[in-house]
Amino acid sequence: MRLGLLVRLFTATHGRIDVESSAAAAKPRWERSTVTRAEFEASLDLAAEIGAEVVEITQAGQPAAAELLVASPRLRREFSAMVADRGLSIAALNAAGMPLHPRVGGRARRLIRRTIELASQLDVRTVVSMSGAGGDGPAASTVNWVSFPWPEESVALRERHWQAAVGLWRDLAGYATSRGVDRLALELHPMHLVYNVPTFKRLHDAVGPVISANVDPSHLFWQGMDPASVVRALGESVAHVHVKDTQLIDDELATAGVLDGRNFGAHGPRAWMHRTVGRGHGGDVWTGFFEALRDVGYTGALSLENEDPYQDYAEGVREAAAYVRPILQELE
Repeated sequence: MRLGLLVRLFTATHGRIDVESSAAAAKPRWERSTVTRAEFEASLDLAAEIGAEVVEITQAGQPAAAELLVASPRLRREFSAMVADRGLSIAALNAAGMPLHPRVGGRARRLIRRTIELASQLDVRTVVSMSGAGGDGPAASTVNWVSFPWPEESVALRERHWQAAVGLWRDLAGYATSRGVDRLALELHPMHLVYNVPTFKRLHDAVGPVISANVDPSHLFWQGMDPASVVRALGESVAHVHVKDTQLIDDELATAGVLDGRNFGAHGPRAWMHRTVGRGHGGDVWTGFFEALRDVGYTGALSLENEDPYQDYAEGVREAAAYVRPILQELE
């Protein structure tokens, strides 16, 4: 297994790589509308600093930069050099989004296709994404994620979502295979149809082995799942891994439960929060998770992802790398 870092790609707002930050530059990089080339290169520098071997490059739902790179061999060479000159390689391209969203789903589907095309040009075999969930009818403006099997009309809606998802991912799987991308690693993520082992297996069985899993323990912890058990159940279908923690706050869980709908952020109480690795769960949990990955034959990237609202991003990345590295060394 290789230590990696999830890195946000630069944006291309007006058909060229952005060089100036937006007014929202104070936001976390994954929430910004603009990321400059300099900021992208600073993230690559951070990956090299922590001893990462690989990076996973995400676009945060914006297809313009991928389209620019697909169209320009010169820019692809420059882009590849930015990565390689730091001793890094690309483990995966990330095209996360909501491809069945009733309003912006078309943009997300375009992003996935462009990312597959770019991956093919860069000889990257894995594209990470999310399965999607649909709306509740032709006039819907947002997704309607059905996670409770009642009432009957909601169950019927969920089945319609599944029919659309199977058709979409069969099409995308064929497109990926034709371009030498053999893994579409879907993150097990709430608000999407695929969020646990049974839902993953349903799509995998319907589409085929190109549909694989991106396992992020942070989304499993708060749902009450055991990440090591999830890995063992998925076996060789694990194609990518995010390394991110979640802290469960017992006093808040006691009265709000895991479906706590209060806002994310550092300024109010919640039953659970995403944290830097090691700040939510101890070494025994993480050792068990990495052991399970080793046992199922996983040799790919361990992509550090930091969304801790209480900590500076770079500080959290450095802390996570320092926490994970000795555990991995013990498993060698």
